[in-house]
Parts: sequence; C-alpha cells; structure tokens
Amino acid sequence: MSVKTSCFKISLSLIAALLILSPGCSPKPEATRWVGTWASSQQLVEPHNMPPEPGLTNNTLRQIVRTSIGGDSLRLKLSNLFSDDSVELNEVMIALSSGSHTTDSTTNTPLSFGGERTISIAAGEEIISDPVAFKLEPLSELAITISFGNTPDNITGHPGSRTTSYLTTNNSVKDAGFDDFVETDHWYLINAIDVKAPETAAAVVTLGNSITDGRGSGTNKQNRWPDILAQRLANNEATANISVLNHGVGGNCVLKPCLGESALDRFQRDVIDQQGVKWLIILIGVNDIGQTPDSTAAMTVADDLIAAFSSMIEDAHAAGIKVYGCTILPFGESFYYAPFREEARLKVNDWIRNSKSFDAVIDFDLATQTPEFPRIMQVGIHTGDYLHPNEKGYKLMGEYIDLKLFSEL
Repeated sequence: MSVKTSCFKISLSLIAALLILSPGCSPKPEATRWVGTWASSQQLVEPHNMPPEPGLTNNTLRQIVRTSIGGDSLRLKLSNLFSDDSVELNEVMIALSSGSHTTDSTTNTPLSFGGERTISIAAGEEIISDPVAFKLEPLSELAITISFGNTPDNITGHPGSRTTSYLTTNNSVKDAGFDDFVETDHWYLINAIDVKAPETAAAVVTLGNSITDGRGSGTNKQNRWPDILAQRLANNEATANISVLNHGVGGNCVLKPCLGESALDRFQRDVIDQQGVKWLIILIGVNDIGQTPDSTAAMTVADDLIAAFSSMIEDAHAAGIKVYGCTILPFGESFYYAPFREEARLKVNDWIRNSKSFDAVIDFDLATQTPEFPRIMQVGIHTGDYLHPNEKGYKLMGEYIDLKLFSEL
C-alpha cells in the first residue's frame, strides 16, 4: 500500500512538472514579423549631389532619418546598387539622434553584417545588417553613422533627403558629437530600416516623384506629405501600427529613366520587395507629361501612363497590396504648362477617378486646385513655380487623406 501511495505521489509530481514545462500552459508570445519603418529610393547620385570635400573615403558620415512605427529590434539595409566599384565600411553605428550632429551615446549600437563589423559591399549589391536589439519609439529620429574605407568615384544614394548629414575626417562613430564637420543635405547608401513588429503592423508605400520626395518642404522639418500622413497614422489608435515608406524620387518618370530609374523599372524593388507592405499610394506622371513636345506625343504618353498604372495595380494586387491612385496636381502657369499637356493630364486624371481600377482614389488635383481656375494650384500652397507644393501645401495633402483607407489590415 505504501508503495502504491509513493508511486501515486511521484506520478502527480511528474504531471505537475510536465504541465509547467508544457508550452501550452504558458502565454504564447505575440507573433511578429519584419515591417519597414523607413525607406528611401536609391539612384546613381548626380555629380552636383556628390559628397562634399573631403569626401567619404576614410572619413565618417552621420545621417539622420525619422522612422515611423517603433519596435524592440531592427535591421538596416545599405545599397551599392548603382556604383561601379565596391564600397568599404569600417564600422556602422546607430543611435538615437539628439539633434543636429549629436546623439544619445547611451543608445550607441554597433551593427554587424553576417557577424562581421567591417565589410565590403560589391558593386551592384545591397546588404542587410544582422538584427539588433534596439528600443525604437514611433516617430523617432535615428542617427546612422558610418566609418568608410575606400569608396567608389560614383555613389549610390538618395539626393533629395531634405535632411542634413554630417561629414567628419575623424573615425567618430561612437562620438556623441563632432568637433569638426561639413554638412550636406543628401543621403548616401542608406536604403531601409525594418523593425520587428506585431503581426497587426503593416506599411504604406508612397510611390512618386519630387512632390512625394518633398521638394518645397522644410529641411530637417520632416513635413513632406508622407511625413504628415505618418504622423497622423501614429497619433490615431486604430492605425498606430502602420508605417509610411517614402519612395519618391525627384525628377522621376514612370515610363523612362529621367532622374533615377523609371517607376516601372524600380517598382519591384521599391514596392513589392519592401517589408510588410499592405497599401500603395501612387502619385506620379507629371514629369512624363511635362516633357512631351506636342499634342500627339502627350496623348500617347497619357495612354502609356494608364497602361503602366494598370500594370502596377495588377502586380501589387498579386502581392496582396491595395492600391490607391492619386490624381496629378494642377500645373497651370508652371514651366510644364501647355494646353496639349493639360489635355493629357485631364485624360489621365479622368481615368484615375472613373475607371474603378484603383481600390480607392485620393483626389489631390481637387484638393489643391483653384476652384475658379482648376488648372492652377491654389495661391499660397506652392513654392512659386506653380508645380511643387510648399510646406502649407504638403500639410494640406497629408491631412486630406482619409485614414479610414487604412483601417482594415
């Protein structure tokens, strides 16, 4: 009898231990995935936008970006896609920005790439860092500091940063601030930042030209229309886990290379391949129309734009991405204006509004036009060139977007 009792007690103990160890008896960790929190489209940097003296080789560059959603771990993507030689990185450090060239050095976090701190990125290649633990709050300004070795004569980057970067001759990746530096309002090599986010998180890609890239916005003010949208999403409880990835390129065209690759050629990389994308907003086409020489060419471009947008919609839908089409803003009185180009713009906008090809339409043309003269942008919301919105115009655009478009994941 005593033996049986003893065995029974042992069995109960074993069962209790098994229950404690069983995964089913503990709360399941929240499922997560990689989602982009910041991005910039890459291109071959034009000669007049190259790094200032003393250049990148054997020097240190600190670049500032504003992320959208937060997370507890992140990874950084760097690009040497358009250069013709390799670029050497001695060390890469991230930290929270304290403003200007200064950082909170208590947040200094070195990055590795395949376990290595010093790497070389071959010509035509991109590289993603190993994930690191990093407490990133929503809408944080992050400093990315790179100590370079040898760099190529031509550089991959994003000239339209609207954000100041800081170049110093010292190997200063760990320094909270630089003693001597030169400023440049461009980004080089930095391509994307992903965070580990809940499964409920997702990203919006904004695909466009200089109006999406933010020409006319304030330097270091982070007030492009995608920035305004990101802030509104973050401040709205129902959309707080939705990021915005700005893939605008100044001077960009849809159908041909203008500045940077055409939107069609970069579509896979800048939209489909981004992490966690659920929505795409397309606002582009004015540079294609604005460069047409006559009526025949303008109407051909209008038809080709419609075909290109249809192809983008098809590809995005195949990837599970909803697509919102933006009407092309008015450009009357600008250097692009001609009656035949206006006819082409109206044809494209009519298709965007009425074809039902898009999942929704964001009518930026209606939002920004002068009611009495709809071919002209409203007074006070453009930079003076009647083509690019100013800070007030970008605020209008960012606030015009209905957040209900992003209420369903």
